[in-house]
Amino acid sequence: MAAPAAARLSFLLLGIVGAVKDSAPGGSCGCSGSRGRGDGREAAARRYSAAANGDKSSGRGPMVAIPGGVFTMGTDEPEIQQDGEWPARRVRVSSFYMDQYEVSNQEFERFVNSTGYLTEAEKFGDSFVFEGMLSEEVKAEIHQAVAAAPWWLPVKGANWRQPEGPGSSILSRMDHPVLHVSWNDAVAFCTWAGKRLPTEAEWEYSCRGGLERRLFPWGNKLQPKGQHYANIWQGVFPTNNTAEDGYKGTAPVTAFPPNGYGLYNIVGNAWEWTSDWWAVHHSADEAHNPKGPSSGTDRVKKGGSYMCHKSYCYRYRCAARSQNTPDSSASNLGFRCAADAWPDPQ
Repeated sequence: MAAPAAARLSFLLLGIVGAVKDSAPGGSCGCSGSRGRGDGREAAARRYSAAANGDKSSGRGPMVAIPGGVFTMGTDEPEIQQDGEWPARRVRVSSFYMDQYEVSNQEFERFVNSTGYLTEAEKFGDSFVFEGMLSEEVKAEIHQAVAAAPWWLPVKGANWRQPEGPGSSILSRMDHPVLHVSWNDAVAFCTWAGKRLPTEAEWEYSCRGGLERRLFPWGNKLQPKGQHYANIWQGVFPTNNTAEDGYKGTAPVTAFPPNGYGLYNIVGNAWEWTSDWWAVHHSADEAHNPKGPSSGTDRVKKGGSYMCHKSYCYRYRCAARSQNTPDSSASNLGFRCAADAWPDPQ
């Protein structure tokens, strides 16, 4: 059964207030609410996906070989202090493979059709949706909101198939990133596909595309020569999205130029889960393939989303980071997979 909406909203409120009071650019543009303890659900996701692993090749999107190397992870000039973006430290990463694109609705549908998997948003019966994407009819039925971030609304029936709740559809967005997937859902998909979630270090190394100490995957300028390189918020958040980049919500996973490693939409569009537990204190010592803390309550997500703006959620930088509980889902939260070796051929 779903946790009481009021209880989950209180968790969300606590997470957002902590961000807002410390730094305006660090406001929460993702949901931080917990639905309750997800310990059993994580194990269940792994067991379920392993049992359903017979048709994994149909969910295998194109991957890119990421060469091993050493890079500077984090920054000594953090934009959002409370997120633990610092210190800058040298990290060695072994070679691996990374999905070229975020997992799309089409790929996730193949997984669900093959396994009968139900996402946590479907089991709970609701998920958080940005109010700017909702119709007036849907909003009229909602009588709860988050005081510190009233643009996040719990919508009954919102899930990956119905991103804005009943009456919405993904039929015209099959090539867009799947949304409303929890960390546990992402683990289930990746395991079924013969892959895994990337570590935070792997994700950030991939994001940088071979560049050192740059803000974005393509350099330090947000719009080189006036060109948009990512799907983020233009205008005044949260009241006016001018959609100068061509998209009010998500974009196709193939949109915008790739980075130096050939990865698309590694920042913006949809937040992406990583395998790491969340922590804000890091050693400055050089590390080799770090995997984060051994335990925790939240998982790290990276990359920002179409809702991010420098004035509120300046997290579409490679060093930026945020977190959610493993059972959280929202209308700007997706993922991509990684692998140690090329997955088995079809």
